[in-house]
Amino acid sequence: MTKNYVLLPALAIGAALLVHAQNPPQTKVGIIHIQNAIISTKDGQKAAAELQAKFKPKKDELDKKQSDIQQLQDQLRKGSNTMSEEAKQKLMHDIDQHTKSFNRETEDAQAELDQAQGNVMRELGQKMMAVIDKYAKDNGYALIVDVSSPQTPVLYAANSIDITQDIIALYDKAQGASATSSSGSATPAAAAKTAPATVKK
Repeated sequence: MTKNYVLLPALAIGAALLVHAQNPPQTKVGIIHIQNAIISTKDGQKAAAELQAKFKPKKDELDKKQSDIQQLQDQLRKGSNTMSEEAKQKLMHDIDQHTKSFNRETEDAQAELDQAQGNVMRELGQKMMAVIDKYAKDNGYALIVDVSSPQTPVLYAANSIDITQDIIALYDKAQGASATSSSGSATPAAAAKTAPATVKK
């Protein structure tokens, strides 16, 4: 009889532990600005500086051509009442040809830049996803939503569930990135401004 009295409390404790084990742990939801996270990492800043350096000569060339077109347009506007019709037509033809060439080169440069940026974002994005996956599992997150895009259907999210800065820090730690670039370094998003705006005729 004594043994039964000893076992009953033990069985009761065991049952309680079993019920607790069957209850899933509390899960969490987080948000992340994935694009901001990628371009804010040290790898992202380094890639941005490299893109800016690579495309700077083309940007300078396009800036010069844009300036030349503006000078021709100013010349036409100021001299339209005094120059001959033949000279006016020639100048208009020159402006048209320069503008078409400039727009074509600008579109090509922008397409090349977009492709280069896309490659960078894909490469760094794959590394970033590995960091996010580990972070979510280690910290009990059931869902992490990327709110970088305005089309993301998130109407409200508390700042306390934004994990962007945590992911940036973990990414840099995991990748062993070099020292942070200077504050003047451009991000990949800023590098998108390399090619000047298309000139309208």
